[in-house]
Amino acid sequence: MTNTKQQNKKSKQATFKWLLLILTILAIIVGLSWPTNYYIEMPGEAVATNHFIKSQKKVPPNFYLVTVSETSQPASVLEYLLSYTQKFATRVPKDELLGNATNSQYQELQKWYMQTSQQNAIYYAAKRARLRPKLNYEGVYVMQVQKNSSFKNKLKVGDTVLGADHYNFHSTAEMMSYFQKKKIGTKVKIKVLRNQKYYTFSGKIVRVAGTGKAGIGIQLVEHIKVTTKPKLKIDAGEIGGPSAGLMFTLTSYEIFTQGKLAKGHKIAGTGTVTPDGKVGVIGGVDKKVVAADKAGAEVFFAPTDTSVVKQSESNYVVAKKTAQKIGTKMKIVPVRTVDDAINYLTNNY
Repeated sequence: MTNTKQQNKKSKQATFKWLLLILTILAIIVGLSWPTNYYIEMPGEAVATNHFIKSQKKVPPNFYLVTVSETSQPASVLEYLLSYTQKFATRVPKDELLGNATNSQYQELQKWYMQTSQQNAIYYAAKRARLRPKLNYEGVYVMQVQKNSSFKNKLKVGDTVLGADHYNFHSTAEMMSYFQKKKIGTKVKIKVLRNQKYYTFSGKIVRVAGTGKAGIGIQLVEHIKVTTKPKLKIDAGEIGGPSAGLMFTLTSYEIFTQGKLAKGHKIAGTGTVTPDGKVGVIGGVDKKVVAADKAGAEVFFAPTDTSVVKQSESNYVVAKKTAQKIGTKMKIVPVRTVDDAINYLTNNY
């Protein structure tokens, strides 16, 4: 009888230990799967721009845009820890990456930034090629609605503001001037285009956060459409953001001129582009250098723009340091304007 009790006791202890082990393993699995407040960014890939451009003329195959790989959702604890084993992985706080936007709104923002970048690229390339492109203003994209805006629950990210009070705007400057002349609290009606349908919303003029000036309380980017002869269309698909502007401009310029800037050499680079050809700073340049080198690029154009960063943190400086770290033979070339890149290719190839 005593032996039976002892056996039962040992059996219960063994069962308890197994249950405890199983629960511990499950707790570890759940803990490692738990989402953090960080997104992980890593080197992406270099993709030939000719995959995204349609034209009646020949499209050069040797210009490459470069991407940064980014987790679509906040990283799990396991992904966060594993990122420390990746040499060029960066952990970006959710608030720093998304700001006040949701993940879906952030993706929408990147989409509109890319579209604007493409239009700027086509416009400057055509202008540089002396083709007299037409730059058509179509309103402003709503990138974010500020907390104090009376249009907060009316406007959506991606809406296009066309006019106000039965008045159609012809430029972003004109729109801002119209609102800034009004007193805080003044009633205003705005005309909006959303999914090919027109809407009118009523609200009040507020003090815009960040500037202190009168406005409707939105973060915006200009909605423009360029027409050229010959026609040229860019569609980057799921790739978002404005950083492919420089490479799309160089590709478009070669299409318009039918020249041979790179003459068979593999050219990569990054940078935003304005309608007047200035090249702006971007994020993740170290990861783009790694991706470009992996793809076998011979040249990497890096912006020298310091309008929003210190001189020691410019894209060019960071790209140069990264190139030294990985021991690449790829030439890192500084560019302030599109013309700098064109001149470099003309003089070297």
